[in-house]
Amino acid sequence: MAKSSTVTPGADRKKRATKAKKAGDKSAKAAPASRVEAAKAATAPEAPRAAPPPRPSFPSSGVSADFLSPAQRESMEQLSLNLARAAMTAQGAIAEAALRQADRPAALTPDPFHVAPALSEVMARLAAQPDRLMRAQADLFTRYMDLWKVSAQRAGGEQTREVARPERGDKRFTDPEWSTNPVFDVIKQSYLITSEWLNELVGGVDGVEPITKRRVEFFTKMLTDAISPSNFLMSNPAALREAIESNGESIVKGMQNFAADLARGGGQLSISQTDFTQFKVGENVATAPGKVIFQNELIQILQFTPTTETVCETPLLIFPPWINKFYILDLRPENSMIRWLTSQGITVFVTSWVNPDGALADRTFEDYLKEGIYAATDAVLKQAGVKKVNTVGYCIGGTLLSCALAHMAARGDERIESSTFFAAQQDFSEAGDLLLFTNEEWLGELEKKMDAGGGVLSGQTMADTFNALRSNDLIWSFFVNNYLMGKEPRPFDLLFWNADQTRMPRTLHLSYLRKFYGQNALAKGELVLDNVRLDLGKVKTPIYVQSSKEDHIAPYRSVYKGARLFGGPVTFMMAGSGHIAGVINHPDAKKYQHWTNDKLPATAEEWMAGAEEHPGSWWPEWMVWLKARSGKQVPARDPTKGPLKPLEDAPGSYVKVKS
Repeated sequence: MAKSSTVTPGADRKKRATKAKKAGDKSAKAAPASRVEAAKAATAPEAPRAAPPPRPSFPSSGVSADFLSPAQRESMEQLSLNLARAAMTAQGAIAEAALRQADRPAALTPDPFHVAPALSEVMARLAAQPDRLMRAQADLFTRYMDLWKVSAQRAGGEQTREVARPERGDKRFTDPEWSTNPVFDVIKQSYLITSEWLNELVGGVDGVEPITKRRVEFFTKMLTDAISPSNFLMSNPAALREAIESNGESIVKGMQNFAADLARGGGQLSISQTDFTQFKVGENVATAPGKVIFQNELIQILQFTPTTETVCETPLLIFPPWINKFYILDLRPENSMIRWLTSQGITVFVTSWVNPDGALADRTFEDYLKEGIYAATDAVLKQAGVKKVNTVGYCIGGTLLSCALAHMAARGDERIESSTFFAAQQDFSEAGDLLLFTNEEWLGELEKKMDAGGGVLSGQTMADTFNALRSNDLIWSFFVNNYLMGKEPRPFDLLFWNADQTRMPRTLHLSYLRKFYGQNALAKGELVLDNVRLDLGKVKTPIYVQSSKEDHIAPYRSVYKGARLFGGPVTFMMAGSGHIAGVINHPDAKKYQHWTNDKLPATAEEWMAGAEEHPGSWWPEWMVWLKARSGKQVPARDPTKGPLKPLEDAPGSYVKVKS
């Protein structure tokens, strides 16, 4: 006799619970040891095992839906477990960060950049132009109607165009699903339409102070970048696919990366941009051979070993920015500017700035002028046995060198034969988005932050500021890769250097921001250093100025304005790419291009209109200019045989001090 198929609801629930328990036990036994260990490491105490999700059922009959295979059920159970582990890891990391921050006084106000008043002013101007607002709203509605129409046509099988597409170079939407999947395509285009519309609306406001308007534009762009659908798990097809294919392991790993970055930042999120364990200064970066031949409290001077039998008589002294470390000039042998210069028969000296602590908090711009530029010049002239030296100033190192040239001109000091500037500014009236970080409200908060930090600004704060200027590339791309995708950042020497920031002494840094960015005192002839009013028009030293077309830190228009301030012969050149790649572009790489123009007309636009484009690196052309000012050939100089005895091997000890 056949058994009855009738089952009471209570018995049915009991059977289902028993089966679920057995499946959960089986899954736990089958889990690899490493996965269990990872779960234990991610949370303390170990995260509780999540119960398997209930199997789908048909509500009308109450009969369990047995359409999932055993493998699929196991995948669902593993996904559920991993989601629980990820949630516990994130919760634990956030709780730990909150505890770390609990005893720290708030150093900054909620609005340190003074955005709220600027935003209120812009919104008030918009409200005063209702016709403009109505046109803007109608434009947004039209764009959305166009998108809906195209989406409907695509759903019907028609070939359609894109209503909105990412800008060239935007890497957020490169996954094919953003275009091939209709749902993600609509999400992408809706975001692009809205963000473009909002940024255009703010950018089109009239009757507002330029700096106020630019502040609102900058932070509106930061906001629209932050809310991109690519930055969220449920609206990022690549992250979703990774989560499903890994049964949630990618989410667990992402939260472990998140917890590690919070811990590394001492309770503040410090997003890893590369695998820091793969690089060590002096071992696989900054490896050009040489000696430290001089040092004081602010600098070490490195002399690099020659690679030719003879060298040019006049040596080259390079002043990198003290905001970063000098080895951007010597990352790897194949892209090292220092190695290339020595191969060209140049005796190369480089300034390695100290990574200051609180003991140097009160050092001034004058101190960096005297103990930096002047002390280095004295040491190099003595070591090389010459009366003149060629110089290079990179970024803020170039700004300081400009001041030194004007100071020397006022004193009749002619020891500098020529000066080259890499991405360096003298006129800050068009200094780009960094101007937004120099209003008095922010500087007041910055001073409080430095006081709380013992008189120095942390290297992480500097890194965060520069990263914010290119948030999609330097923040959100790593947020997606590290946390949503659960991947490790790949080893990249440039990003290792970028994260190896130095601290800033309080007095020097505040003076620099106020005098140069805030007051533009050097360009106006109002800057006084060491009781000397600086006038760049009195500088007759031959000048070579390098700029980069896509530089977001020292925009080429700003650099061009500074080039026209010097009173002697000036050669201006524009390279392709940006603040780093535009400068560090080895000829062997055969990358990018550069533009030249012998004239120096009133504006950068006029200069560009008459410029000639050349493929590849600008270094060889600069070398022709430099050698014309470097004198005769003399026997190569051994760093160990000069009058200044070596103190230690390159790259020295100052560059190895971590912030």
